[in-house]
Amino acid sequence: MDSLAALDARITGCAACPRLVAWREEVARTKRAAFADRTYWGRPVPGFGPADASLLIVGLAPAAHGGNRTGRMFTGDRSGDVLYQALYDLGLASQPTSVAADDGLELYGVRVTSPVHCAPPANKPTPEERDTCRPWLVRELELLRPTLRAVVVLGAFGWQAALPAFAAAGWTVPRPRPAFAHGARVPLDGLELFGCFHVSQRNTFTGRLTPEMLREVLGTAAKAAGLRT
Repeated sequence: MDSLAALDARITGCAACPRLVAWREEVARTKRAAFADRTYWGRPVPGFGPADASLLIVGLAPAAHGGNRTGRMFTGDRSGDVLYQALYDLGLASQPTSVAADDGLELYGVRVTSPVHCAPPANKPTPEERDTCRPWLVRELELLRPTLRAVVVLGAFGWQAALPAFAAAGWTVPRPRPAFAHGARVPLDGLELFGCFHVSQRNTFTGRLTPEMLREVLGTAAKAAGLRT
């Protein structure tokens, strides 16, 4: 896997976690009533964005009726609506919405991925599933390393999953490992790591994460990545 395109293709064929395979395929068969006439992706969801990205956004896992339906990260659900609107507001996305894999959305200098590539029941991967999926993120980081300058991790689960991946990919991670916090900023060998509350509906509907808070973290990270906003 000497390119991100090859890595993404391999990810979509992964069947390493029986519980996740069964769940993602069951969801794709039964569907949500609002999408009863749609064909679900129902497979692992690869990262999305250019291979020379200088800013990486790391989430948690695809949503059952979002990425698992559309085949693209943060696409087809309200979490994606919030994330891509913020990127658009900062000039880092070509449009403010992400509804389907063929909707023409482009990201500028930004790539979006997750530490778990299959939709998990109740949005909760097990630690074993997280660890089984880690080599994909490690390889993605290795391939991005020549251009990568900043990373925004959404949520504590992603933070806990990402730090070992950075270490495995060759970055020096402080010991003890830095704790997750919204607005946290940790330097890693020329890379700036940022923490941000996840764009889940629970956070955005309650105001724990506002659009302004999200834009502030993304804008600061984009600046650290050398991107113009």
